[in-house]
Amino acid sequence: MIFSTLETIAVVLGMMNIILIIRRSIWNYPFGIAMVSCYAWIFYGAKLYSDALLQLFFFVVQIYGWWVWSRAASDAEDHKIPVLQLNKVNQLAVLGGCLILTLGWGTMMARMTDAHYPYWDGAIAMISVVAQLLLARRYVENWVLWIIVDILAVGLYWTKALHLTAILYGLFLLLAIVGLIQWWKIHRAQRPQEESEAFR
Repeated sequence: MIFSTLETIAVVLGMMNIILIIRRSIWNYPFGIAMVSCYAWIFYGAKLYSDALLQLFFFVVQIYGWWVWSRAASDAEDHKIPVLQLNKVNQLAVLGGCLILTLGWGTMMARMTDAHYPYWDGAIAMISVVAQLLLARRYVENWVLWIIVDILAVGLYWTKALHLTAILYGLFLLLAIVGLIQWWKIHRAQRPQEESEAFR
């Protein structure tokens, strides 16, 4: 296995990003911005165009998320962001949206580019888009989507000989499971215990 310097840097940044997200720290965002900048170059070079474009989207949403989390943290006593939960209707809407986006994007990439594994790559990209938006809005369901993304990503990146990145996503998978458990506990413990909010 040959690891590029850029891939190694991206992996370290990614680990810091996820650990800080689990801890609900707004300081995850500088690490996230740096990580997605590195991966934009890495994925473009690997002809994983959906993932490369995804990093540009992530760059913008990281800035948006930093702003949203900063406002939420300033209102919290411990300066850690509170978490929300989608209602059942919106949970189903999110899953249906992920499927439609994946089929649409994968078809476009298959027809218009020389992308490798356009549907596999497209699924990772589109589900990540939705997960990142849910994360920015502080919904606990973001972790469920990241778990799906991580499972898909491990196989794809290993297939593309991005072995260190595949290992990173394996670690992301474990961290996403921890994140889901932690955020769910935090949501349950939050006071007042109000009814789950819908995605706005």
